[in-house]
Amino acid sequence: MEYKVGISVSSKSKSSAGAPANTHSDRSTPPQVSLQKILLEYFLVGLTAFSMAILQKLKSLVMKNRWMSEEEMNEGLALVQLYPGPIMVDFTAYVGYKLRGVPGAVMATSGFILPSFFMMLALSSLYFAAANLSWIHVLFAGLEALVIGVIFNVTIDLGARALKGKVEAVIALIAFAALLMKLNAIWIVLSALIFGGLFIRPAGKKPILPCAESSTPLTRWLGIAVVSGVIIGGALFAFFLKSDVGSLGLSLFKIGSVAFGNGTTIIPLIQSDVVDGHHWLTMSQFVDGIALGQITPGPFLITAAFIGYKMGGVFGAALATFAMFSPSFAMTLIFSEIFVRVRNIRAVRGALAGVLASFVGMLAFVILQLSEATLKVPAAFVFAALAFVAVRWLDLDILVVFGVGSALWIVMMAFHFI
Repeated sequence: MEYKVGISVSSKSKSSAGAPANTHSDRSTPPQVSLQKILLEYFLVGLTAFSMAILQKLKSLVMKNRWMSEEEMNEGLALVQLYPGPIMVDFTAYVGYKLRGVPGAVMATSGFILPSFFMMLALSSLYFAAANLSWIHVLFAGLEALVIGVIFNVTIDLGARALKGKVEAVIALIAFAALLMKLNAIWIVLSALIFGGLFIRPAGKKPILPCAESSTPLTRWLGIAVVSGVIIGGALFAFFLKSDVGSLGLSLFKIGSVAFGNGTTIIPLIQSDVVDGHHWLTMSQFVDGIALGQITPGPFLITAAFIGYKMGGVFGAALATFAMFSPSFAMTLIFSEIFVRVRNIRAVRGALAGVLASFVGMLAFVILQLSEATLKVPAAFVFAALAFVAVRWLDLDILVVFGVGSALWIVMMAFHFI
């Protein structure tokens, strides 16, 4: 689940401790893997990967099948930091692309996303069907409190990693203030990208030499062109719908094209458009969608399907999901070909550092808004604090926190303590 709300961006590029480093010259040609096997393997991961297990499951899948060397795999994890999009979905596309080109990327990504998509459809249907039942709102108030505690922990973790200097701290503060003044979140991200590229210079890394491979086959570039054309066509289709569903699709296409990091860091951009800008969801509904995204396997941003279902049923959910994940899917294919040319450009890493710093400020603003909208009773504050303690100091899995917390909340409801 992209480690739902807990995977650090920096952890993506860490290799296993003590693992021997491979050189590019040691690499062998990846085995020819059937598309059916790629689809099935990633479908099983998408069906069973929850919380902190997601990164380990994806890495174990690659190593178990000997699809890549450990160095190649870690370079892929580093690659997906260089452009917008949910990192674990993009890493999945990267592996599929390296194995079987564009068809492999399509099979891997589809297999990873589809289980959580269908689960979210079922949960969304039940949620909105029961929307008029008063006890449902009381029940979800407990989940909302738990979500706030978990996101608060993620914000602290992200701040510790992203705010490495005065420039990053200033960017975070400006981002927070800009959202307070109701400025568009997309412009905040783009401004942080430019500011970071100009003024942040991370310490240099040892250059990675290009692999001794032949140039990219023309068929792969044609495949990338076809994918890009389909995505552009999807955006045009959403535009010509001239409806709220189409507008939602365009909004998520836009967010998917500019939002860096894991699922949690992208929350502020979605909230800015979906809740604050267009009022398609109330704040409580938005937090409930986040909670459902946490308790389903697979990518956290499957919350997009929840939003789309609310707007337009199954069709809306499918369009929203496609819009959320497809822009960075295309970027993964392109960056897989140009990776060695851009990875060590310091301005690129500085721009990324600026964007991540802005997410710290925006996440802080999101916590403020979520707290105002959902923490209505003293028990909710207590549950948010307990969730924070559970994930930060007790190192409990998020599923355990949500499961035990929800059960305790239900008991308190039954005895009229809430």
